[in-house]
Order: sequence, then C-alpha cells, then structure tokens
Amino acid sequence: MTVNGEVSYWYREIGLPARRPPLERSLEADVCIVGGGYTGLWTAYYLKQADPGLRIVVLERVFAGYGASGRNGGWITAALAGSRRRFAATHGRQGVIDLQQAMNASVDEIIAVAAAEGIEADIVKDGLLRVAHAPAHLPRLRAQVAAAREWADDVTLLDAEQTVARIGVAGALGASFTPHCARVQPAKLVQGLSHAVERLGVRIHESTPVTDIAPHQAVTPYGTVRAAYVIRATEGFTAGLPGERRTWLPMNSSLIVTEPLGDRVWERIGWRGAELLGDMSHAYIYAQRTADGRIAIGGRGRPYRFGSRTDHDGRTHASTVRQLREALVRLFPAVARAEIAHAWSGVLGVPRDWCSTAGLDLRTGLGWAGGYVGHGVATTNLAGRTLRDLVLGRRSELTGLPWVGRSVRKWEPEPLRWLGVQGMYAAYREADRQETTGGRVTTAPIARLADRVAGRE
Repeated sequence: MTVNGEVSYWYREIGLPARRPPLERSLEADVCIVGGGYTGLWTAYYLKQADPGLRIVVLERVFAGYGASGRNGGWITAALAGSRRRFAATHGRQGVIDLQQAMNASVDEIIAVAAAEGIEADIVKDGLLRVAHAPAHLPRLRAQVAAAREWADDVTLLDAEQTVARIGVAGALGASFTPHCARVQPAKLVQGLSHAVERLGVRIHESTPVTDIAPHQAVTPYGTVRAAYVIRATEGFTAGLPGERRTWLPMNSSLIVTEPLGDRVWERIGWRGAELLGDMSHAYIYAQRTADGRIAIGGRGRPYRFGSRTDHDGRTHASTVRQLREALVRLFPAVARAEIAHAWSGVLGVPRDWCSTAGLDLRTGLGWAGGYVGHGVATTNLAGRTLRDLVLGRRSELTGLPWVGRSVRKWEPEPLRWLGVQGMYAAYREADRQETTGGRVTTAPIARLADRVAGRE
C-alpha cells in the first residue's frame, strides 16, 4: 500500500526527528531567523562562522526541515532560479554570468560543507540530463542549449545514442547535460545542517509559529524575539504571514517513489550512475535514482490551492499519484509492475516574475530570501552566504549579484490568482498532450501563450 503524506519518503527512510523545545519567553538576539529550512539554517551557519559572538535564534513552526527542504526531489542544481533576460535588464550580461558562476560554486560548496561537517546525505555529483522524448521537444532543447552557451553556461547537447547510454529513457531523441548538479537525500542534508548549526551555538526553537514579523521583532504565541536583524526564510509558507499573502505564490509540487528495483530492472533501464533526470515537457518532471535503488519522480500535480493554502503533512491527491505513475511508466516501461511506496507533496515559493530575490532593509532590519521556483537546494546556500554579508555590512561579489534587492510586484488577488494558475497549467498539459500524442514537431502555440500570461518568458 502506498504511504501518502507523512511529510516525505525522505523522512520515512531516516525517521522523523525529535522536536527541539519551543520558545518559552521573550528574548533578545542579534539575529532572529524565521524558518528552519535550508535558507534559515545556511544563513545561521555562515553568520555564526563569520562572527561566533553573534546571538542567533531560529524560530520554526514545526521542525527544522519540515517544508520543501525535507520534501524536494533531491537536486543540488546550479540552474538559475529566474530569467536571465530579467536579471540582465538590471545588471547586464556580466551580472548574469557572475550569478551563474556563483550558482555553480554553490553546488560544490554544499558538497564541501557536508564533508567538513560529517553530513552523510547520499551526495553524488554525476550531473543532470534534460531529455527530449517527443519531436516537438527537440527544437526547444537545441534553443535552450544555444541560449545557455551564449551566457557562458556549461551545457552539452547529446544525441539520442549518447542520451540512452547515460539513462535509457523510452523514446529519447536527445538531451542536454550539465555537470553542475548533484543528487542528495534532502532530509539527511537538512537534519545534518541543523545539528551543525547547533554545534556552533545557534538556538533553534521548534513548534514555535511566528504570527507576525515587524521591524526588529518576530512575534510568537510564547513571546517576542527582538533583534537587530530579522530574516524571513519561509519560502512556500510566506503567504501565511500578515501582509505577505500576495508576495510569493505557494506552488505545490508532488513526488512518488517506487519500491526498490531489482538488478534486472535497472539493467533494462540502463541508469547506472546517479545522474539527475528532467525532461522537456511544459509540465516537466524531475527524477533521481535513490541511493537505496528506487526511482523518485515528481511534477506539479495540483499546482495551487485557492487562497494560498498548503497541504497537510504532504498528503497528495490520488489523481496526482496516478499522473506521476503514468509519467514514470511512459519514460521507463520496465517499472510498470513496480509498486509505488510513497507519495507526498510540498510547496515552493514563486514570485510574480518567477525570479528569486534576497535582500536586507537596513532601516527596519528586515531581511529575506526565497522565491526559488523549484531550484532552492543550491540557491539557499547562495542565499545564506549573501545574507551573511548583508547583515555584517560587507560589500562583496555576492551582494552585487542581480537577484539581490530585486523589487517584484505582488500576485493578483483571488480569485484571479487561482484562475490564472489553473489556466496556465491546463494550457501546459494540453500543450504536452498535443506534442506527445498529437504529432506536433514544434512547440504548441498554447504553451507560448501560457508563458506570456504567466510572465515566464
């Protein structure tokens, strides 16, 4: 029987962590971080390393790593969380190249910190393949690779034979490959990071919901933390804070994971390494071969809940589980008889222009980072180091990157927000249908329209 929810398979594998004590009373700190996921923990880690005397408090509503940090697909990818064109509009071509290089370095930085802190998180850096498996995918694939090279991004175009030699995706026509991506077991990473932060002397209070963030203070039912700097690191849960309902849209993403697959099945699939796998569909999938011999595969499912609501402990609708299983079997017919062991969901933050942001208002002491549009595992590390420099008043290469201090307009109010997202993904699903079963050899026009309406161009 498929386990549904219960946070994620990643936590089922290692067990849910024991809760740290909640905040007991009001207190003073130098830095208060709201949110105990990757963003908050990386920020605390780098700040405390840079200045061990800082009094740093992390406030977490459930437990550290409860949100997307413990539920994601396990890609440490250097893909930009945003549009090159939009970043270049404010910082030029070199600014985008600098941001891409910083993201490449972030992948290696995470691997280095995990090794230094003794965090065993199944990390293997074998790169990422994005596979074209329909004729209409090929022009988009070639255009994306050409565009990446124009921005000095390290991406290679593979033909069908080269693709299948890496991963035997059924009907593969070609792929792009980047070496700047690593597999990770995300819950192991976030739990290991939380313990590393505590060893440095950071206080983490779990089961402590923050009900309001104001200049120099974070309010909870158990007391108020007053600090020179208050960092909002709430990503997909940001809409639950007063005044933030329309800041970032909480986009749902869902995953399933198979039972362990036998050697004979893996031989038929031909997935021998730890490469990450994506595709060129509009409603794209993302997948990994897990360290314990399963395939975890994810996609959007039901992408948005009315009123920016979020799921309960990752519980996923049956139709989404079915759609993901169909996608899995379409790519890998050899797994048709495999059982689905676990299904779960999580939310990621999406700004209105689909570009991540980080910043600090020195007047109010309020800082933030997020809106990672699904590329948060590595971007959060860059965020932590950037926020460190901003809090410490350092002018650095990181604080000058294009995503720092970006101003983004808010999402439309309901019901326009719900209608827009539902319409966008309905258009993408129809475009995928036309391209995979309708015989199209170019991108479906309805997908181009959806991109323009959504602001994803």
